[in-house]
Amino acid sequence: MDQRLHNQIVSFIWGIADDCLRDVYVRGKYRDVILPMTVIRRLDAVLEPTKEAVLEMKTKLDNAGVLNQTAALCNVAGQAFCNSSPFMLKDLKSRAKQQQLKADFIAYLDGFSPNVQEILEKFKFRNQIDTMIEADILGAVIEKFVSPNINLSTEPVLDDQDDIKLPALDNHSMGVIFEELIRKFNEENNEEAGEHFTPRDVVELMADIAFLPVADNITNGSYLVYDGACGTGGMLTSAEVRLQQLASEHNKEISINLYGQEINPETYAITKADMLLKGGGLQADNVAYGSTLSNDGFPTTNFDFMLSNPPYGKSWKTDLERLGGKGDIADSRFVVSHQDETDYRMIPRSSDGQLLFLANKLSKMKHHTELGSRIVEVHNGSSLFTGDAGQGESNLRRYIIENDWLEAIIALPENMFYNTGIATYIWIVTNRKAPHRRGKVQLIDATGMKSPLRKNLGNKNCEFTPEIRREITDSLLAFEQSEQSKIFDNKEFGYWKMTVERPLRLRVDLSRANLDKFAKECSAQQDLALADLLAAVAEQLHVETITDFNTFLAELSNAAARTGAKMPAKRMNLIKNHLAQVDETAEKVIKKIHKPGKAEANPRHGLFEAIIDSKRCVVEYESDANLRDTEQIPLLHKGGVGKFFEDEVLTFASDAWIDESKTQIGYEISFTKYFYKPIQLRSLEEIKADLKALEAETEGLLHEIIGG
Repeated sequence: MDQRLHNQIVSFIWGIADDCLRDVYVRGKYRDVILPMTVIRRLDAVLEPTKEAVLEMKTKLDNAGVLNQTAALCNVAGQAFCNSSPFMLKDLKSRAKQQQLKADFIAYLDGFSPNVQEILEKFKFRNQIDTMIEADILGAVIEKFVSPNINLSTEPVLDDQDDIKLPALDNHSMGVIFEELIRKFNEENNEEAGEHFTPRDVVELMADIAFLPVADNITNGSYLVYDGACGTGGMLTSAEVRLQQLASEHNKEISINLYGQEINPETYAITKADMLLKGGGLQADNVAYGSTLSNDGFPTTNFDFMLSNPPYGKSWKTDLERLGGKGDIADSRFVVSHQDETDYRMIPRSSDGQLLFLANKLSKMKHHTELGSRIVEVHNGSSLFTGDAGQGESNLRRYIIENDWLEAIIALPENMFYNTGIATYIWIVTNRKAPHRRGKVQLIDATGMKSPLRKNLGNKNCEFTPEIRREITDSLLAFEQSEQSKIFDNKEFGYWKMTVERPLRLRVDLSRANLDKFAKECSAQQDLALADLLAAVAEQLHVETITDFNTFLAELSNAAARTGAKMPAKRMNLIKNHLAQVDETAEKVIKKIHKPGKAEANPRHGLFEAIIDSKRCVVEYESDANLRDTEQIPLLHKGGVGKFFEDEVLTFASDAWIDESKTQIGYEISFTKYFYKPIQLRSLEEIKADLKALEAETEGLLHEIIGG
């Protein structure tokens, strides 16, 4: 279908809303009538050629006393659905009385088969009938939809000379029209950025990316295609068309089974109707309703190809609660075994669940077929870098890259989508990388590859022409370094995040003023005995300041032992927090002394050699939280963590060590790092020339003013 006819049909249907629904519905509610009526008229038009045969069969079945008639009637209709009422939609436009129209229209709707009833239920369309009857607009709406000026049938409308007056409308074109209507309704309602549909030019690029790299490997057989956030099903139908086309070009006979899941009842209904119109009842059963995250519709099915544009920047708190809460999620899609971790969690923050859709697809990959699985999914920039090492987002990136599944990421131009102008990226994931791609990731910067639209469509002000799509796919297939294509080792994006500790150094002020202040704190803590004990130790030591906290503790412990007092952690913390003071010139506070032979000194691990009571010991020092620091070391850093620690940490802090219990591996991908092009600064000669020109100009003005 050409663009002119597409626009004509969309404008006609949009005009029905303006002509019939104004003053009855607010503009934001037009969709409640227009979308279901468009679906009903589409179904009605498809059933029209066989209507008489269906009614004849129904009469026979009624006379024979057959109760379950659906299968037989659908068979006569030649579709996966049917309507057994005595009416076509065009029969209802001539009703003079509103109550008769209402009764006949309800009977018409009730005549649809159960699979269509589910669609009507999801639209909640019956809720609108009373409103339209009371406003006397139902007949006018029906009359508009059956107008001879519009054809929503799969068959062309012919004129008296049997020439095509109005061309047929195939399912793909019908899907485009649905998406355009929804886009316009979304625009009217100021939908959120995440509530957008994928433009067809982006969908076609995604289909090319999914299939072209493996086109030569397509064999005769059946292929399963899945979209876990399918919306109106446009991505599935586009993928089907492209895959079938490539199979034909390679002289292969294939069958394609489409699977999808959608949480929005309205768009689910449209997808369901689209699948029914394809003529496959089973195909329609492959569309699941509900949340993909908390109610997976296909938990045991694996797919050959998976394409999606999941919602991003959208909270998934409801799903999180249904899954048991963040700490208790045990879903095997999001909690896996990786490396040496059996409880490897890929659960992102609750404010954005987009990466969970990718994790869901990873769990559905085929691992025992020659082709494996290919995933093509759109994300915003946060999927590239949010989440610290060890957190859900970073863990998912690590899981994909360390399994060598990330083939490429393509950066798209801004303003490519209808309701958002943010930067977006296409992830390409496969468990069957070509041999020359193994261990590598390709980044493609397509932000400058775009063609401006003559008229903006919401936020969308540019598009991918067929030539641009070919240029992007050629870059992907070529797998070569260029200004727009960069190729990296998998480990390029990984890093160790290590925690660097420094020893705690404390001095103790035993002056009378400080002891009195400490006594007040002890009184507040109802522990005056500790104040008395400290006063006795201070009197015994005859010094006001002790720079070796370890010596002070030894004296304090001896004094406590003599009186039978104990020094639990609460008392020790009270002394550290209110009596001792941090002093970088003081001695390091010892946390533990290891017995000889039980540990070896290793400064990197926080174990140091020391002489205590004339004995050579291995000691472990307490760390100072205020001096704690973290460092990110690239996995490709020459010499690894040890070399970095030696060169970049010990050089400046010889008493530092690494808390290896906190070391984590993280992954992040920065397009800016690899594709940033600094603005070219002007040369000094150019700047001087401009200054001289300005000077000459102002001098001339000054002469004019003085002369005047």
